Amino acid sequence: MNVSSNCSVTNLELYHHVRLIEFALYNIIFFFGALFNVLALWVFFCKIKKWTETRVYVINLVFADFFVICTLPSMAYLLWNKSTRDELCQFIEAMYFINMVVSIYIISFISIDRYIAIKHPLKARTFRSPLKAALLCGLLWVSVIIAAILQLWQRHAALCFQKDTTVPATLSLFSIFFIFTVPLAILIFCSTEVIRNLKRQLNTNSPEKKLIQKAVHIIYANLIVFIICFLPAYLGLLARFIMESIGATCFLLQVMKNFSTVTRCIATSNCCLDSICYYFVTKEFREALQLWYQDTTT
Repeated sequence: MNVSSNCSVTNLELYHHVRLIEFALYNIIFFFGALFNVLALWVFFCKIKKWTETRVYVINLVFADFFVICTLPSMAYLLWNKSTRDELCQFIEAMYFINMVVSIYIISFISIDRYIAIKHPLKARTFRSPLKAALLCGLLWVSVIIAAILQLWQRHAALCFQKDTTVPATLSLFSIFFIFTVPLAILIFCSTEVIRNLKRQLNTNSPEKKLIQKAVHIIYANLIVFIICFLPAYLGLLARFIMESIGATCFLLQVMKNFSTVTRCIATSNCCLDSICYYFVTKEFREALQLWYQDTTT
C-alpha cells in the first residue's frame, strides 16, 4: 500500500461526533432489530405450519439478522472503548461478519427464487423445493463460516474491528467483489427481469391487475432498501481502498474512515429493514400477523 508516509491508516482517529453517531445508531438498531426479529421468529415457529421455499429462505434470513443484532451491544462497547483485539473481540467480529454476509446472500437467494418462479414457472418445479432451499442455505452457512474463520484468524490488527493493513490488495478487492458486487448484480438483474415480466402481464389486462401492481411495488421496495443500505458501504470501501493505494493525504484518509464507519452503521440497519421483506414477501407471515391481531382485539 502506498499510504502517505506522514500518517498511519490504523492510527487515524474518528471524529468525536462520528463516534457518538456510531454508538447511538448501533443501540437504536439493536432495540428495533431485536423487537422485529423476535416477533418474526415467534410468527414463523408458532403461527406458520406450512413449509415453503420462501419460508426456508426467510427463516435463515431472520436468524442471520438476529445474530447480527445480538452482537451490536458488545460491538458498540468495544468500539467506544477502543478495545484490543482479544478473544471476545474476535468472537464478536466473526459473529458480525458471518451473519452479515449470510444475510446479504439470503436476500440474493430470495430474488433468484422469485425470478425462477415468475420467469420460468415450468422449470420452477424442478429447481424449487423446500428441501433444495434448505440444502442451499446450509451450504451457504458452512462456506461463509469456514471462509470468515480463516480470514479473521489470520488478521493482524491491534484494536477491535480495526482494518488490517497487511492484507494484500488483491484479497481486499476479491472480498469486496464477492460480498457486495455479486449479490447486488444478482438482485438488480432478477428484480428488473421479474418487474419487466409482471408489467407485461399488466399490459394484457390481467384480472389480477391490482395484485400484480402490488407485487411490482414490493420488488421495487426491496431493491431500494438493499441499495440504500449496502451501496454506500460498498462505495466507501472501494473509495477508501483506492485512496490508500494511491497514497492520499491524511485528511482524505481520515474523512473516508469516518464515512466508512457511518456507512457500516447504515448497512447494519438492513437487519431491521429486512422486516419489510418478511411482511411483504411471505404471504403466510402476513396472514399469521392478521390472525394474531384479530385474536388480541376480540
